[in-house]
Amino acid sequence: MGDVVSQSSSSLPLVVVATGCLTVALVGALFVVRNEQRKKRAKEMEEGIHANGALKSDTIIDKEKYPGGRISIYYATQTGTAESFAQQLEREGPDHGFYIHVVDIEEAQLDKLKDVSPYGTVDDTDLDGNNNPRAIILASTYGEGEPTDNATAIVNACKEALEDGSGHDLLKGLDYAVFGLGNREYELFNAMGKYFDATFEQLGANRIFMLGLGDDNDDLEADFEKWKDQLWKSLKERYLSSTEQQQALVKARKQQQGRSSIPDCEYAIEWQHTNAKNISTQTTQSLDRVHGSSRHYFTAIDCPVSLVRELRSPKDSGSTVHIELDISQQLDLKYETADNLGVIPCNSPSVVDSVARSLGYDLDAVFSLKAPLSSSNGTTPHEWHGDPFPMPLTVRECLTRYLDLTSAPRRSDLKLLSLYAKDPVDRRALERLSSKEGKQDYKEKITESYVGLVELLKLCPSLEIPLEHLISFCHFMLPRFYTISSCSQVFPDSIHLTVAVTQELRKDGTIFEGVCSTHIAKSGQSQMPLRVFVRPSSFRLPTDATKPILMIGPGTGIAPMRALLQQRRHQQLVEKKAVGSNVLYFGCKRKDQDYLYEDELLRYKDEGILTELHLAFSRQDPSKKVYVQHLLKEQAEATWKLLHDGGAYIYVCGGVKMGHDVTETLKEIVSTQGQMSFEKATSYLSQLSNQGRYVQELWS
Repeated sequence: MGDVVSQSSSSLPLVVVATGCLTVALVGALFVVRNEQRKKRAKEMEEGIHANGALKSDTIIDKEKYPGGRISIYYATQTGTAESFAQQLEREGPDHGFYIHVVDIEEAQLDKLKDVSPYGTVDDTDLDGNNNPRAIILASTYGEGEPTDNATAIVNACKEALEDGSGHDLLKGLDYAVFGLGNREYELFNAMGKYFDATFEQLGANRIFMLGLGDDNDDLEADFEKWKDQLWKSLKERYLSSTEQQQALVKARKQQQGRSSIPDCEYAIEWQHTNAKNISTQTTQSLDRVHGSSRHYFTAIDCPVSLVRELRSPKDSGSTVHIELDISQQLDLKYETADNLGVIPCNSPSVVDSVARSLGYDLDAVFSLKAPLSSSNGTTPHEWHGDPFPMPLTVRECLTRYLDLTSAPRRSDLKLLSLYAKDPVDRRALERLSSKEGKQDYKEKITESYVGLVELLKLCPSLEIPLEHLISFCHFMLPRFYTISSCSQVFPDSIHLTVAVTQELRKDGTIFEGVCSTHIAKSGQSQMPLRVFVRPSSFRLPTDATKPILMIGPGTGIAPMRALLQQRRHQQLVEKKAVGSNVLYFGCKRKDQDYLYEDELLRYKDEGILTELHLAFSRQDPSKKVYVQHLLKEQAEATWKLLHDGGAYIYVCGGVKMGHDVTETLKEIVSTQGQMSFEKATSYLSQLSNQGRYVQELWS
């Protein structure tokens, strides 16, 4: 599939708004499985967190330095953005008079949130002002309304507290605010932000600031900045006296005026006097010492690539590859048909060498990270949030596997980077790009030009960044998820992927290459194994094999459909089951260029496995663009019979826009063929989703 895949829930209308309250129905076996995994991981993290240097919730806070006391920031993230925003608040908190305690929401226990004292004293009632515990939730929404992996357990805890009727005062006494991170391309925009905001109120907490909703389809960072600036003002008015507010303002101005030296770092380097060849590739670190969002670095498995095959015609300038991984020797790696495979990419040697040259790093030097003894003023210890990656390791390994050196940095990152520039020209340029006034320049010169850290170091050669500082603020390499395109019963020793290789032409004529898809596509040549892990998917065939299935998967959305067809063929020919009809809608640009798996699909058609094959070629006829939703509409009567009379299951995979168009087309079909209103048709599809009969996995 594409370079990044977002998995949606099998339940379309997860969010229901009623009488001013937002409730979330989290249904299906997949959610239950994930929740049990999250509970186990949360318990492991809870047992180990205090042993590894993290600041405890009862630590006494210096009221003179932090008159506003402690605010706990809980982040729910899938890609690291919410965590990055939490770190921004952590950096800015002292300027406004607050100590900020950042917590992975996976580590939080719902019934303990109100027990975090703002000043760490046994009894805060002797202090002036509002002394309620304070929590800010930064909540990303994953796919179509799902919680992120690290938020699944607490969302389930909220649901249970509301359902058993005992939770209405569970969070009484807690002050809270929520900022949601979402994307308006998805039908359920910012479902999790809305969920936390409404549910905390239902559980008795006191909302102290308006719900913020950020849109990644527009300018998520600008949305957060606007909300954040207003938040600080509100917090100071609520928790600081007028004198303390004035002192905080003076302090902030001084900090801004004098902010020319590099900031304190949460890490310290401990260099190892050993040869790089002596470093083990297998980590023995306990998972209770690991930063929650970094766990995949410790649990992923290296798998050799047995086959890389181009699926597009040489006539097509693009590339989509079929990949086969050999898992025959990996006893701990099991998958189900059409599961998701997380792939941890690597930066190319040329990118790593370029960054090392620019910053003067010795790539063969070996090091570990530890918590610094104190900040530069010798007073406040830094919190240790857990090991970010396996250690010890070489600088080369760190730059190759763990730091994102090619993605466009956020404006807040550029602001931090400016502090490391020795040349005033470089500093001013970075400050301009990071400013509100420089938003258009940032868009044109950074995001639209695909400029990452590796290019910035060339454009601003005076940047001098110590390794521990680079690790501290550089975004970590994220796994990319691809829907597995093979059936585990047919290929128990192999995992197949269908990957579109990302290549974009920059304005200067150079080519930007997607770090993960390129890494995968070149894995056959490099003989380098892929580091992977399996995550459950929402694609599952009906337990009753006689039920028909309707599959809609244009482009690399064909991946799970290929896997499902393999399984249906296995059911029919090997298990000798009676199997219902299989209908597929596939789309691409041209029949002779990017018709993926054409031979396989035609063979399934000839064998009778594929009952109907509908093909949409969007560029075949220049005068008429044809997409899968157009063909679906042409088959309105047959589609309605499959759904209403045959009890068909629908599977959709592809881009968000396509998914939206397919949903609207299905609503129209249900409305016209079923002779019901559009509202009732929408409800009909919602019921199919809740029954697991309408499943979508979409990406933006």
